[in-house]
Amino acid sequence: MHGPSPDTLYPLPGFPRAVFLKNFITRPNIEVGDYSYYDDPDGAERFEDRNVLHHFDFYGDRLVIGRFVAIASGARFIMNGANHAMGGFSTYPFNIFQQGWEAGFDPDSWAGQSRGDTLVGNDVWIGMNSTIMPGVTIGDGAIIATNSTVVSDVPPYAIVGGNPARPIRMRFDQQTVQRLLAIAWWNWPTERITAALNAIRGADLDALEAFAENAT
Repeated sequence: MHGPSPDTLYPLPGFPRAVFLKNFITRPNIEVGDYSYYDDPDGAERFEDRNVLHHFDFYGDRLVIGRFVAIASGARFIMNGANHAMGGFSTYPFNIFQQGWEAGFDPDSWAGQSRGDTLVGNDVWIGMNSTIMPGVTIGDGAIIATNSTVVSDVPPYAIVGGNPARPIRMRFDQQTVQRLLAIAWWNWPTERITAALNAIRGADLDALEAFAENAT
């Protein structure tokens, strides 16, 4: 046995609040990697509608979530469509109410201030009720503390928290981080991950590197 299939809808028997997220994504502008899960007692299946907000096709921004990401209930991703035009005197979105107010509106005043795609790396843990703002990149192995608002990029293997989220500490020293990023165990075939589980969830980096070297 090599763990659950990534195509399983509910990977925890008798526990339907957790879903392998990619199997419930229908929007082409959202990508989720294998084994990433969302946990919510109130309908985890509706993640893309309730937890990815202001995500409009005309902006062209994407939400990309890597493999083996753990997302706790209430985490939300605010996309670029939440922004109001700020180049003029008023930020009020007159045009969306139409009835003549749409006349003369330049869509580039919105799209031109897009912060781009929101990117979540692999093996990231996003705590309960966290908010990820548009255009943020969260590096591999990072941890987002509960109730945090992430407004800027998070380095790999950093722990951040607060509003706005600030670095709390690094999980490992920089040399260890670089070695872990080079190993990138999350990209291995499932069979190799299963064989290396004790090394992956342990703290012996040499042992983990041995699995990587034996596979090359």
